[in-house]
Formats: sequence, C-alpha cells, structure tokens
Amino acid sequence: MEKKYNLEKTMWSENDFNEMNWHDNKIHAMSFQDEFKFLLDIDYIFKWQLKSNKKKYLFWISPCTIIFENVYDIVFDLEVSVPHQVIIDNITMTNPRKPKNVIYLEKQIEYDWLIETINGDISFKSVGFDQFVKKTPISTNKNSTSIAGAEYHLTQFSKAKNQSILISL
Repeated sequence: MEKKYNLEKTMWSENDFNEMNWHDNKIHAMSFQDEFKFLLDIDYIFKWQLKSNKKKYLFWISPCTIIFENVYDIVFDLEVSVPHQVIIDNITMTNPRKPKNVIYLEKQIEYDWLIETINGDISFKSVGFDQFVKKTPISTNKNSTSIAGAEYHLTQFSKAKNQSILISL
C-alpha cells in the first residue's frame, strides 16, 4: 500500500473536468458570494485503492473548496433528512456556449452544470470552477475526512469577498 499520495497539483479547474470524479464526495458547506460565486466545501476523493483483502477500499482524500464563477439560474432540488449527509453522486458539464456577459469575463465559454447528490440535484449555469486542495490527501477507511479532523473554512474565502450566505450541512 502507498504511504503517501503524490498530489499532482493544488488547484484544479473546468479544464481538468474529464480527469476528475466527485462520486461519493461529501459536501460540508455551501456559500454564495458577491460577483456571482457559488462555493462548496467538500471531501474530495483523489483515489480509491482496493485493500489487499479485495473486500474494502482505502480512500486518498482531502478537504477542498470548489468555487464556481459567474453563476446564475441556480436551482436546488434537495431533501436533506439527515444532517451532514449530502453526498455527491456525479457532476456533469454540458451545453457549451458563449456567455451572455462575455465582454465582462475572462472565460469565454459557459456551461450548464448539474450536481447530482443522493439527496437530489443542484443545477445552474456557470463559466467554470477552481477547486482548491486545502491539505495533502490522507488515507482512510472512510470516504470523509471529518473523521481525521479536517477543517472547512468557506469563511476564509468569503471574508475578503463579501459573503452573502453560508449553509453548513
């Protein structure tokens, strides 16, 4: 078994979308900010490693923040009956097109986004995201870093940028 995960980089974006997978990633908090930003604090699973007994997995996991940019038309269709249990099943990025406000943006392509969770869906339009890795991935038997004392600080991103709403799950 590996002793340390070799982290390729600490910031990912929509350009890396086809290399990424959010299945079974836990959402700890959501936030909306000025400048049309939507943030998610998640446990990102970098690698699923089958244990030697071939019955269970070891997860290489790290706390991350995803910041979606130029977000609008956001729709939440979630039913959270158990607190702290919003788990991502899949994220899709479809329908590439020129943004309506393209003259004000650095990014020239906008997408329809769908975050499917075990609790329902979140859909919106956005030009993309940056995902920041907060700590070196650790190995654990559970698919959540909360058991390892990971810290989630959407407010660190928010304080400097006029946070509007913070939802801790």
